[in-house]
Amino acid sequence: MNDQMQSLLPRHADTRAIHITGGHRLKGTISVQGSKNIALHLYAAAQLADTPLTLSGTPGILDSHVCAEILTRTGTQARITGDRFIIAPAVDWHPVIPDELGGRIRTTAVMAAGLLARAGRVRFPLPGGDAFTHRLIDRHLAAMEAAGATLDVTSTHVSARLPGQDPAPFTVDVRTQRWGPSLGATVTAILLAARARGTSTILNPNSEPEVLTTAAMLAEGGVDIIWQGTGALHITGTDRITGGTVAVPPDRLEAATLALAAAITGGTVHLDNVPVVTFPPALVAMLADAGIELDPTDGGTSARCPSGPRPVQTATVSATCTDIQPQLTAFLTQAPGTSRIEERIYTARDSHVAPLRAFGAAVTADGPTITVHGPSVLTAARVAGEDIRAVAALVIAALAAQGTSTVRGVYHLQRGYGSLLPKLATLGAELEVMQE
Repeated sequence: MNDQMQSLLPRHADTRAIHITGGHRLKGTISVQGSKNIALHLYAAAQLADTPLTLSGTPGILDSHVCAEILTRTGTQARITGDRFIIAPAVDWHPVIPDELGGRIRTTAVMAAGLLARAGRVRFPLPGGDAFTHRLIDRHLAAMEAAGATLDVTSTHVSARLPGQDPAPFTVDVRTQRWGPSLGATVTAILLAARARGTSTILNPNSEPEVLTTAAMLAEGGVDIIWQGTGALHITGTDRITGGTVAVPPDRLEAATLALAAAITGGTVHLDNVPVVTFPPALVAMLADAGIELDPTDGGTSARCPSGPRPVQTATVSATCTDIQPQLTAFLTQAPGTSRIEERIYTARDSHVAPLRAFGAAVTADGPTITVHGPSVLTAARVAGEDIRAVAALVIAALAAQGTSTVRGVYHLQRGYGSLLPKLATLGAELEVMQE
């Protein structure tokens, strides 16, 4: 079964499991896929292009196929050829995101914003994706309302309709009450503003790479985008946005996952297509605190842990680092001492904690705080993960565990990592995927 067919199966139909025999030191050189999180936002922005657009270096993940199917069913013809995501502008719009597709990804509201900006109306299910905590879309809806849309919101769906074809210029604040500027809502507002006839202002915008790359693509296509420090973003929309070819940057999350996987086994990995500058400073600092060094080598990055894992007194997890927190937690089970990780993005992100305890890890969660006492002797376990990064964390723990472990959750892993398991095998891991 190919990835595109697999992506349309319900997750409960996936009976595959990863069998991992721990204790093998990982070492070697590997390439990193294009960024999942950046690509998903670019797929949504692609709906705005009036000429053909090709995204190169896109990740071969299940979510890419789901997004291609959403775009095609709603009017924008999309196809995937190798690592190229090729889009032809819509001739006619069908602005209803199917439930079975919109419920698979987190960026459903951003995809819907692109449709609203082009078609003047949209209906979409509440977003899906990883279900480790409840995540609101209120800032997305605020941006749609600010752009002139009338909303009908139920417990399962949102319908939005503009009075005319185009969004109106608007001002919206995308900062959440508790978690800071919303990344997704910032992109939603950018897509709406890019098609508004006039200048819109986004207050307190998020400035993560996902936002910067999307804004850069639209600016290259003819949208006037001006950053006013970190407090505001001014966008003058246009009725014609050109496409072209845009490269997706390397995935900093896969890169960090590979670095942690190698480090927990006492090995090293050279990420040959990932310059050190790809890693945001906060992520570099977090890894350094845990003992992992990132060195520029031959245009890429070498990751190693020369003195072994170190406990972190308090690691504050920002938007840049939240998708590495589960993998870091697994790594810290081997650090001598007590580590504390404070999750500052979600009320809780701890779906990996109970499975890690099954390996023998001394790890607990109290709301947004995770505490790890190490080092723990990890032994083989049979575990399952229910979201992308939780499964990655369990794979990392299994690499260090004594014996052969069974990790369920291949569907979730392949939503975010196109070929993580073959890459780990190339580095020396003993693993195989089997039907159970």
